[in-house]
Amino acid sequence: MARPRSFDPDHVLHAAERQFRTSGYNGTSVDDISAATGLGRGSLYAAFDGKHGVLLQAMAGYFARLGQGPRKLLAGPDEGALDRLHAYLLRAVHGVPLAADVPPAPDRTAAACFAAKMALEIGASDPEVKRLANDCFSVVRTAVAECVRAAQRNGDIDPDADPDDLAYLLLTIIRGTDVVGAYGHSPDRLTSIAESAFALLPRPRHH
Repeated sequence: MARPRSFDPDHVLHAAERQFRTSGYNGTSVDDISAATGLGRGSLYAAFDGKHGVLLQAMAGYFARLGQGPRKLLAGPDEGALDRLHAYLLRAVHGVPLAADVPPAPDRTAAACFAAKMALEIGASDPEVKRLANDCFSVVRTAVAECVRAAQRNGDIDPDADPDDLAYLLLTIIRGTDVVGAYGHSPDRLTSIAESAFALLPRPRHH
């Protein structure tokens, strides 16, 4: 009989995600993943089919967390939608949190969006990574656009503005904040960017 798995696959993938976000895909070896997760090379290959398999499953887990995190943060009654957009922009100053069962990101670079990092590093040559990264972007973009629509219904954002255009704008600024943070600029500077992004949201024209 095969020996039952004696490890928690989710925790292993969370630890591997932290390693990839800290060192990049090409800067992470199977031995690095083994050290980060406590799993031997043989177990990693058997359970996840090697480094690439670990990455794909870690990205799938990240996608699931985005559905629980940003989507829940942005959902709610129309009357609070503008405040939720503001809060979401301010949270983005600190990047995207790692899973709760691993230590926090060691620096602002590692706190940057996992999907965006992998898309930039290897997405051009890896269709599976590109697809997963796009899925991650889509779930957040849809949540932001729905929150914009809610704010429009409540009379807080210009009803003639395109919610999808605004969602793309806000997420482009948020991902850009990751880059500025990686350059070493202060949280105060990143907060200023978030407040400027919020101020860009078109308010209703009062006649």
